[in-house]
Formats: sequence, structure tokens, C-alpha cells
Amino acid sequence: MNLKMIAKWGASWLLLAWAGLAQGADSLSEAQRQAIEARIQPVGQLYIEGDQPATAQAGGERSGEVVYQKACFACHATGMLNAPKPHTDDWQPRLAKGMDTLVQHALNGFNAMPPKGACPDCSEAELRAAIEFMSAK
Repeated sequence: MNLKMIAKWGASWLLLAWAGLAQGADSLSEAQRQAIEARIQPVGQLYIEGDQPATAQAGGERSGEVVYQKACFACHATGMLNAPKPHTDDWQPRLAKGMDTLVQHALNGFNAMPPKGACPDCSEAELRAAIEFMSAK
């Protein structure tokens, strides 16, 4: 085969492929088009801090037990890095410092515990409730 023949053959196939693609583009029914649009909808929306969220969020404070199960369990259940275990005497020397001191330690971090532990979205009241839950016998 010579170069001219290959070029003609390639151009013919490209023309046929383009014609087939162009014809198929308009062959979707309205139902098919709507189904495709529904499948490619965004799964979420972004917002900048300070803006209102795109969707409503459940309100109200979480209980101490809920906060503990969500954020505190990993360290406090095992005593990791000397974290006081729940419902034990580990809390007595800490409680002697006062609940307000413990809440400030939870808010701002203390020793190996980072600020707010593993719960960056917890309020001060929720952290207090978690401490009360863990320190109760």
C-alpha cells in the first residue's frame, strides 16, 4: 500500500465515524435525557464557612454518651496516652481540680489531648456533658 491510499482509507473511516457519532447524538428521547441529567446531578453542595449550609442540619445538643461514643471512645476506652477511662477512679484526681478546669482542658487541649479531642464540632456544653458522662460511676 502506498501512502496516498492509506491516507484516503483513514480519511474515509474518520468521516464515517464522525457521521455516525453526529447522527447518534440527537437520537436520545426526552426520558433518556432526563435520566442522564438525574444521574449526573451533583451529590452535594459546598458552602464557605459563615454561609448558611445548603441543607438543614439536625439541631440540639448531643448527650454526653453520644459525644463519648462519637469522639472520645477511641482514647478514653483504652486509656491511650494516659486518658482516664470512663466510670473509674481515674477521674477522682482530675475532678478535684474542678469541672470548669476539666472543661477548659477539653476545649483548649491538655497534655496529649488536642483541643476538643476528636470532636471539633462539639460545643462547650457537649464537652461538659461528655466529661460528666465519663466521670460518673
